[in-house]
Amino acid sequence: MLNVNKIHTYYGSSHILFDVSLIVDKAEVVGLLGRNGAGKSTTLRSIMGLTPPKQGRITFNGEDITGQKAYALVRKGIGYVPDDRRVFADLNIDDNLEIVHNRKTDWSKERVYTLFPTLKEIRTRRSGNLSGGEQQMLTIGRALMSSPELLLLDEPTEGLAPLIVRELENQILAMKEAGISILLTEQNVKSALKLINRVYVIDNGRIRFEGTLADFERNEEIKKKYLMV
Repeated sequence: MLNVNKIHTYYGSSHILFDVSLIVDKAEVVGLLGRNGAGKSTTLRSIMGLTPPKQGRITFNGEDITGQKAYALVRKGIGYVPDDRRVFADLNIDDNLEIVHNRKTDWSKERVYTLFPTLKEIRTRRSGNLSGGEQQMLTIGRALMSSPELLLLDEPTEGLAPLIVRELENQILAMKEAGISILLTEQNVKSALKLINRVYVIDNGRIRFEGTLADFERNEEIKKKYLMV
């Protein structure tokens, strides 16, 4: 489904990603793990066209999407949930979902509320007054309203209480069961390992490990060297 092939990405003159390659297949959750500043968010931004790579190629369902605009990629079936959430603070939950709704898609507000029942109970509350966990659910729900085949989740559990993290884990697994492929970045390795099928480890903008979940769990050297686990 998604093939990232040897991309190099820069912020200005600063070279951030070096020869990064990864693959996400249909109906799987892939973890991109690494410490803060390792290049996880830049990888997602590169895929989403927000920080286009200067070298390399990205394909989605066989089509070259390298450097395409984010709105065009949403229409092609890629959803993006940034680490800073970016809800429309002055709008209530209902309006946040409605504003991005494409009525030709499979996802409706009621389907989102079935996945996130907490949001349904407070659907008229202004989004700027929500807790961090509620905002994270809303941001994911808003991405689902475009009916994505692939969802890019950037640090979804960051800053959330353990109870909310467990709830979010269950919801991510439910999205996987619904057939959505997910590329997930995380520093919270313990949480990520409950969700993912395969693992990439990134450090200083380079992929240092790729393999199955079982391969990763056996590799103590990689965990200690790059993730301090």
